[in-house]
Amino acid sequence: MFDPIRQTATALGIDLKNWKGASVPFKVGQVTDIGGIDDKSFNATAWKGVEDAMKKLFVEGKYLESQQQSDYAKNITEFVQQKYDLIITVGFLLGVDTAKFAKDNPNIKFAIVDYAYPDCWPGAVVGKDCGSDTPIPNVRGLTFKTDEAAFLAGYVAAAMTKTGKVGTFGGMKIPTVTIFMDGFEYGVKYYNEKHGTKVKVLGWDSAKQEGTFTNDFNDVAKGRQVAESLYDEGCDIVMPVAGPVGLGAAAVAKERGLMLIGVDTDWYISAPEYKETYLTSVLKNMDVAVYDTINSVVKGTFKGGENYVGTLKNKGVGIAPFHDYESKIPAGLTDELKQITDDIIAGKIKTSPQ
Repeated sequence: MFDPIRQTATALGIDLKNWKGASVPFKVGQVTDIGGIDDKSFNATAWKGVEDAMKKLFVEGKYLESQQQSDYAKNITEFVQQKYDLIITVGFLLGVDTAKFAKDNPNIKFAIVDYAYPDCWPGAVVGKDCGSDTPIPNVRGLTFKTDEAAFLAGYVAAAMTKTGKVGTFGGMKIPTVTIFMDGFEYGVKYYNEKHGTKVKVLGWDSAKQEGTFTNDFNDVAKGRQVAESLYDEGCDIVMPVAGPVGLGAAAVAKERGLMLIGVDTDWYISAPEYKETYLTSVLKNMDVAVYDTINSVVKGTFKGGENYVGTLKNKGVGIAPFHDYESKIPAGLTDELKQITDDIIAGKIKTSPQ
């Protein structure tokens, strides 16, 4: 078993024959959502945080992929039985199972990406509809105000559209998806207010909380189908919030010479085969939040029952560079975005209905 302390001591010629330290590293396990570890989205980004910890903190990391929702409990069980120190679950859909296992195993630390406790609402049944009506002492929720960053993306889309129509769609109608769509629409509306334009958003109505969803995070063909419909209706920029499904939309954008906005990671880097289509991406820096959580476990400073919230202020969310579109950005837009960012941080601009 790898022991960084002994290895370093050996390299320095230090005798550790009386060393009483542990030779077993911290074990960190990640349970993915059904999108899989290579989703080029939140599962992959969370895993990057684990990989960074493996390199810098010498922890042992492993992931288990969920092919269907019934795999969540099975995969968490495997890590529990193997006595992992920290179990990281990824996504809204793992909320109930994570809470159950955390409550049943108070000596194991948990973190859940894109979720937080308490998560119940009036009339909800704990263990069925929601995970817990109180904070859980051994769980840290990792959440992100992606509406703040998506607002900036919507503002940019409104500035860049030539048709006056932009679109968005989601993988499933769950809060961690619709929060992107809310922010995007609010950003477009704000641009209209500031510039006297009438750019329309297709695929989502934040007031009614109604829109277009593929009900899937894996089927690229569904992403292609929805994107074709939006582009056919006149959109020249689309923001898919659907994990790998969004790559189907990117393929359509490439074929038609139109634009697309990525989510979660910088798609220019994670999916470069469509890089000429990416106007920007809405970033959710989950890798940083995951790494910081692992670091706190290693250092003994982990605080369960508390939640991390990524914002523009703490750089937990943001937008990616414009890359190939940098030279096409309208004069003054960059300065506008800086001012808007400051105003969002100051609480002067509302980025979602909530």
